[in-house]
Amino acid sequence: MSFKIASSPHQRISRSTAQIMRIVTLACLPGIAVQAVLFGYGVLIQLLLAIVTAWLSEAAVLKLRGKAVLPSLKDNSALLTAVLLAISIPPYAPWWLVVIGTAFAIIIVKQLYGGLGNNLFNPAMAAYVLLLISFPLQMTQWLPPLSLQSVSLTPLDALCTVFSQYSCSGFSLSQLQSSIDGITMATPLDTLRTDLNRGLTLDESLQKPVFYGFAGAGWLWVNLAYLAGGLLLLQQKIISWRIPLAILSSLFVLSSIASLASSDTVAGPLFHLFSGGTMLAAFFIATDPVSASTTNKGRLLYGGLIGLLVFLIRNFGGYPDAYAFAVLLANMVVPLIDYYTRPRTYGHRPRSELK
Repeated sequence: MSFKIASSPHQRISRSTAQIMRIVTLACLPGIAVQAVLFGYGVLIQLLLAIVTAWLSEAAVLKLRGKAVLPSLKDNSALLTAVLLAISIPPYAPWWLVVIGTAFAIIIVKQLYGGLGNNLFNPAMAAYVLLLISFPLQMTQWLPPLSLQSVSLTPLDALCTVFSQYSCSGFSLSQLQSSIDGITMATPLDTLRTDLNRGLTLDESLQKPVFYGFAGAGWLWVNLAYLAGGLLLLQQKIISWRIPLAILSSLFVLSSIASLASSDTVAGPLFHLFSGGTMLAAFFIATDPVSASTTNKGRLLYGGLIGLLVFLIRNFGGYPDAYAFAVLLANMVVPLIDYYTRPRTYGHRPRSELK
């Protein structure tokens, strides 16, 4: 072995931004595939619309700013933002919904603040919240899993539904939301919240077909697929283990305590961990290197805060799946977290020790 002497900087970057973004996007593929298999071809149509919108929006803004377009498009950050937003919204939401959301994420949340590395908030989640507040009806029109759907949709039917809200056979979106027994379906988290507000107990609500399995029909497999992709990111050292672990641990502990204290009104920890967008948010959204905390202690606090907020909003707030709001609220306090958790400079002595 030879000892090499070189001038600073000594830090070596093994992967470029484009490579990191590409790996994260590829790690989403298992979850995307499971979503498409279980919830239909609409997922793929939304992805295509979001990606095209993201590229066009990014190119237009960069052109207006007088900056080179191709290098920024090649960093794959716009691509990843489009993917994360597209897989977070209902697969058969109207086409203009994902176009508005993606354009907002790229133009306002990302480029208005100076582009990649300068955004204060996670672009995909900021866009999701915008859509959820502005178009609540369209953002909650989830179809049941294919096993519970009363009407099966071909790829052409999916295309017609996204662009006209009617299948090629003439079925409206509200009709497509009906299960095989004629009951209008919602996501497990939304169904549980509605039932508890109506006075039903947890056990009574869990008897519904949408709760097949402990986390809801289809959603268990979606979360397991994103968990697999997240473990790949950890293995490749793309993300830090601290944020996902803190989120999942915080949510697990809080839901366990609350479930033990009130078993009739609070679902258990496994339900919270494998329903909704839990694994997607923990491994792919909250770990955004730009808007997340950058210190080791700070990442644990940041993740723990997200888990706490998710638990509170799911059980006491007005929205069933709370990750978008939780991530944005945590983004707000990242500067404060980083300030108080930054490591002490080597050789530094507190002022009190100098007296």
